Amino acid sequence: MKIKNKVVQGFTLVELLIVVIILSILAAIVIPQFSASTDDAKTASAQSTLANLRSMIDLYYQQHGAYPGNGTAISANACTGTKGTGDGTLANAGQTFIDQLTLYSNDAGGACSVSDTSNHRFGPYYKKATLPGDPFMNVATLSVIEDGDLKMNASGTTTGGWKYDRKTGKIIINHEDYDDL
Repeated sequence: MKIKNKVVQGFTLVELLIVVIILSILAAIVIPQFSASTDDAKTASAQSTLANLRSMIDLYYQQHGAYPGNGTAISANACTGTKGTGDGTLANAGQTFIDQLTLYSNDAGGACSVSDTSNHRFGPYYKKATLPGDPFMNVATLSVIEDGDLKMNASGTTTGGWKYDRKTGKIIINHEDYDDL
């Protein structure tokens, strides 16, 4: 009886090299598509967040006759909870904006953490104590201006956060690449 020796051959170096090149080409095609979908998701998130903020600002305007950030958030009415601290000055307009959107408010915009039917009967328009971060730079700061410019632009490319004109009620992402969303 004759036993045959089976010769086991592996892949040649050239065959392995071809497989590696094919895998590299496929990776070069697929990876940028994942990056593009991430950018698309951030853009969609930014548009959704801006739409929500704009709706809150518009509702506040409809109920108070002024945009948030104006007047004072320090309530002159009795408040059984915590009063707002935004005094309505331009330097403190960011805090006034946050107080007026996140707390209950009276007709004049005075804010209180507790609602009552006779004084602080409006809002809150936003249920969190701080603004969300912008989706591109994850910065939650609010820059408030009073220019009255409906075509306002961002302050720069590295700023991030939000820019709000309390005269017009317009809010944008404070980044020049995304301020047109």
